[in-house]
Amino acid sequence: MEELDLKDLFNMFWVRKLQIVLIIAIFLVVGFIYSYILLVPEYQSTTSILLAKSNTQGENASTITSTDVTLNQKLISTYSALLKSESVLTEVINNLGIEKTIEELEDNITVSAKEDTEIIEIRVADQDAGIAQRIANEVAQVFITKIAQEYYNMDNVYVVDEAQVEIEPYNINHTKDLLIFACAGIMIAIIYVLIANMLDTTVKSKEDIEKKLGLTVLSSIPLCDFKVTVKGGKK
Repeated sequence: MEELDLKDLFNMFWVRKLQIVLIIAIFLVVGFIYSYILLVPEYQSTTSILLAKSNTQGENASTITSTDVTLNQKLISTYSALLKSESVLTEVINNLGIEKTIEELEDNITVSAKEDTEIIEIRVADQDAGIAQRIANEVAQVFITKIAQEYYNMDNVYVVDEAQVEIEPYNINHTKDLLIFACAGIMIAIIYVLIANMLDTTVKSKEDIEKKLGLTVLSSIPLCDFKVTVKGGKK
């Protein structure tokens, strides 16, 4: 590809300005349809549980040692896996009477630990905001009562914040979506212009002749309109 100065680069895009605008407009229309029509809104509710000091030392033991904290932090990954275990999810489905498979419910649940804390957050996404809230709270309760206490004899897990019904979908941001599609349209338009310029071998000016042939243009013949209007309106 030949070297282009700023003037040539500007002209290259300017002569195809209508195509550029059309490409960007098409992407914006597609982005609008995707964001406002095709994208299904989902709501996300979050509940958090705390891994507190174990009560195995007696109810009068009120001091939390560094060993307790370190042990709980090491167990966070284990607890996170247990929260999405088949035992917990099956109990949640049965308790709420929801029509979901274990795999579907597992895909809608995200478990994460807050950095440098003993708090685990349970996020549940669903197309129904009320269902998302109920599932998040039920997962925490089932984990504490059925798994932590009965099966694993863990008495140091408590609910910190219960999930609330969210009114705004978490997966929809119209402005962000339109900006992404607009940027994509600009990139495609730039690529189109560059490729079209590379494939265009026509000569448009004397500068093109000098660049392609390495010769100096001594003179040029201007285009003239030989149709002369005479009196009476005849040509």
